[in-house]
Amino acid sequence: MTQPPIIAVIGLGTMGLGIAQTFAAAGFSTRATDAHAATRDAAHPRLTAALNARVSAGKLTAQARDATLTNLAITDLGGLAPATLAIEAIIEDIAAKHALFAALETLLAPDAVLATNTSSLSVAAIAAPLHRPDRLLGLHFFNPAPVMQLVELIAHAGTCDSALSLARNLTEATGKTVIGAPDRPGFIVNRCARPFYGEALALLEAGRSASDIDAAMLAAGYRIGPLSLIDLIGADINLAATTGLVDSLHHPRYQVFDALKSQVGAGHLGRKSGKGFLFPDLPGPPPADWADIALRIEATLINEAGWLLSEGGTTPDGIDMAMRLGLNFPYGPFAATERLLMAVTKKGANRQEMHEVIREHSLAAWNKLNLGEANPLINALCSDPRVTRFLSTDEARNLMNADAYVGDAPVQARAVAEQVMNVLTL
Repeated sequence: MTQPPIIAVIGLGTMGLGIAQTFAAAGFSTRATDAHAATRDAAHPRLTAALNARVSAGKLTAQARDATLTNLAITDLGGLAPATLAIEAIIEDIAAKHALFAALETLLAPDAVLATNTSSLSVAAIAAPLHRPDRLLGLHFFNPAPVMQLVELIAHAGTCDSALSLARNLTEATGKTVIGAPDRPGFIVNRCARPFYGEALALLEAGRSASDIDAAMLAAGYRIGPLSLIDLIGADINLAATTGLVDSLHHPRYQVFDALKSQVGAGHLGRKSGKGFLFPDLPGPPPADWADIALRIEATLINEAGWLLSEGGTTPDGIDMAMRLGLNFPYGPFAATERLLMAVTKKGANRQEMHEVIREHSLAAWNKLNLGEANPLINALCSDPRVTRFLSTDEARNLMNADAYVGDAPVQARAVAEQVMNVLTL
């Protein structure tokens, strides 16, 4: 008879304990460890306190709490030997991960699957020293792991299908939505989120207030503005993620803005420090030109998604769902593009054809960003006969004039931008 799967988690910080809780709450026998004895000793009390708070709030039954705690065993590394799937959630240091996976490779059964929860390192680079790199993959959970629905599943070129299938099936059994992501810097969400933060910081450095920027995105249907999201995550965490992408992608579009570095240098990290770009305040009313601000930020999201799509390993629907689930966006960048296109097309435009047009133009559009051209993906789309056959001359011209600009270039034609934003907002 097949033995029930056993899940191992290595690293008992906030993320690691959250991952262990997720599997234990779903009924899996879960074993977890940490290199530090004090962290191991504190794990069960920490989880008990968190679950007790949910029971007191009426969000969890006492029986469910007790079952979760029973399913989770805290052990040393040797206690992980029977694991079917082992997930590491240790520090973002490739040497440390290499050492851990070398130990796991000798400890676990040959068919056990190894997973890294890295958010910034190459999965292929982590797998490279292993004797069996084919059984290693990425499982990127989002914080807080028990709450966030999305998990990115990352295969490197040598990952075997059986490992991917097992990791997907076990993770989906916890109720998560698993989306395949390419082994590229930032995967999907952290990569495509950069313009959301970056263009907001560019606006801030150009003199717009944090309140105006965030209020504009709230007016456009987003649940939280980019600067408030930095405050929630932590400016130091955002700086580290941005720096990692800048170092990995080597493109002028990625930059570490002085406004972010200054915030971290001053210790204004957001909620955890008591002061951020906006925190403890909330955004005020949206400014009169909120649609211009929102379109500028949203167009950079569209361009970034188009570039990622052109690199392969994902789909428009996968990117959109990842952005909705990972960042609580009201819709993803390709849905935004589709809304924009369909709003000005006569009946008959085909969704799949529009996606193929977007894929074709995304690489060329990205290269034009370095030359300062405003929103080149939308420009290219509105110059393509496959699109313009559905557009009147005036509609195409208006869309091309409603560009969102990169850096500190001016935003023009507010009336046209509002026309487009009527489509983009919920």
